[in-house]
Amino acid sequence: MAVVMAIYVTGGVSGGHINPAVSFAMCLFGRMKWFKLPFYVAAQFLGAFVGSAILFGIYYDGLMSFAGGKLLIMGENATAHIFATYPAPYLSLTNAFADQVVATMFLLMIVFAIFDSRNLGVPKGLEPIIIGLLIIVISSSLGLNSGCAMNPARDLSPRLFTALAGWGFEVFTAGNNFWWIPVVAPMIGAAIGGLVYVLIIEIHHPDSDPDFEAESTDDKPEKHELSVIM
Repeated sequence: MAVVMAIYVTGGVSGGHINPAVSFAMCLFGRMKWFKLPFYVAAQFLGAFVGSAILFGIYYDGLMSFAGGKLLIMGENATAHIFATYPAPYLSLTNAFADQVVATMFLLMIVFAIFDSRNLGVPKGLEPIIIGLLIIVISSSLGLNSGCAMNPARDLSPRLFTALAGWGFEVFTAGNNFWWIPVVAPMIGAAIGGLVYVLIIEIHHPDSDPDFEAESTDDKPEKHELSVIM
């Protein structure tokens, strides 16, 4: 629901971009101009950091009263996972990397389908809700291994905040140096997901009737203007 609200609030100005992996894929496949990417990514990482600071401030007393005031990274009284994702004890780095690639791949495939004007589409104004449901589905089915970040900003910025706020820089070494996987793997997964959609679906759309297409383009934004999410 937080993602849904974020898209509704920012969608009219920035297209609701809150995920560097999605923004990267949009640029890679011509949905967005490359010069915008650094500004979007910087804002996404900054927003996640500020959000973490606000959360920490609101729940400061609760965090200080839990586990005797200790800010723990691992164990049953750990609180670092409130902010960033950490792997399950059984998870190898290889499996964790594949987990994030696959999850983000599915995310981008469906996002591209939602905003493909030649596919079935979604009624205008309901796109954020469908994206929110999509994230629920992916997180519920693929979240067990490592929390299903799918978003470099959502993971790295809060992790950095916890390192500075008292959990210590062990947040970057926990889980066999797991921290880089939610940063790198979603970018690769996003590129693969976009490529799969383009190769399997998009290039196989039948040519539209020119008269019909001329009428419909007045009602639908161009692809590079359609953006998204998380």
